[in-house]
Amino acid sequence: MKEYANDAINSVLAGRQGICKFLSATDTNAASSNQAGILLKKSAETLLFSASEIAQAGNLKKTVKIHWQDGAVTESSFSYYRNFAQESKKEIRLTRFGKGFPFLTAEYTGALFVLTRQSQDEYRGFFLNTDDEIEDFLNAFGISPAETDGIIGTEMLEPETVKNMAFQEFLSNLTTDFPESELMSATAREIENRIYNHAEYIITNPDQKIINWTNMEYSLFRALEHLRYGELIRTGFGSVEEFVRVANMVINRRKSRAGKSLENHLAAIFDSNQIRYEKQVVTEGRKKPDFLFPSQNAYRDPNFSVNNLVTLAAKTTCKDRWRQVLNEADRLKNSTKYLFTLQRGISETQMDEMQAEKIVLVVPEPYIREYPEDRRNRIWTLAKFVDHIKMMEAI
Repeated sequence: MKEYANDAINSVLAGRQGICKFLSATDTNAASSNQAGILLKKSAETLLFSASEIAQAGNLKKTVKIHWQDGAVTESSFSYYRNFAQESKKEIRLTRFGKGFPFLTAEYTGALFVLTRQSQDEYRGFFLNTDDEIEDFLNAFGISPAETDGIIGTEMLEPETVKNMAFQEFLSNLTTDFPESELMSATAREIENRIYNHAEYIITNPDQKIINWTNMEYSLFRALEHLRYGELIRTGFGSVEEFVRVANMVINRRKSRAGKSLENHLAAIFDSNQIRYEKQVVTEGRKKPDFLFPSQNAYRDPNFSVNNLVTLAAKTTCKDRWRQVLNEADRLKNSTKYLFTLQRGISETQMDEMQAEKIVLVVPEPYIREYPEDRRNRIWTLAKFVDHIKMMEAI
């Protein structure tokens, strides 16, 4: 069953390390003799024995508790035979499985044996005996069959596997159909940071970080959609009206979440850069810019210089909606207005119209090359905008 592969992967993650090897015919005869056992290479010593134990002279032996995939538990033994004169003669055997142990039989010859340590004297063991199980486990850690028979570290886990497992964990723990956008965004950031380990990009390369976070949340949201609507789509709709209703609900939720997602990730960038701002606060009447720097109080203080006030609109696309940002703050009607977008290029005419209205586009640096070449110098990167606000706020 493929869930055994997933359990083995999770067990490696929980224990931080594991070992795996293909069982030989000698290994699968282990249950027939008290002297036989699963042979492990010297490289497994750090998983099985402490540093102080390894430093001792002579052979080593210890009894441990192993929890097997079928729920059985055995009091098994690790024996480390060490010939210090010949390094190649050092070997470790796992023995004592008890009568009727089901996995060390001829049919398990060629199975992938996985062992992980959960505490000092407690382990988990798995025998993956189908092609799918074996391939799932090896692919998860990006190792070939020739690279088995050694230590597996969590650092070897493939990013796609980590992502899928993190998605599965998040989705399985949800108590609502669709959580608040802030939770989705924060989860996407945590998963992306965990997988790619470039949290410093929030400061050094915010343009790439905002792209990575947005893409991760989109993938997470699509996984949630599949969980919620997949079965309905597979089984079909009872009427055209039902199909239209569900389709409109999905589309509207996507549109709403895309805008909120972008705002959430921009706010995370600003927070990490210690920038002062407020989101969706009123300037006048019903006007609410997406971001106001440094604050609503500063904006409403007539003695606070207009030169130290900035608004930023956040729109995933802006081909048609960029004019919405023109009248979001009366005090800044003659000032430069900033618009952050994930839009992948717009026309020369639109860019000229924006310039005439004193709108500066803020675009992730990798996307700028998709804009008209002779107008790219008008576009700010997110890093440039962040630096501008820091300078304005004397950070």
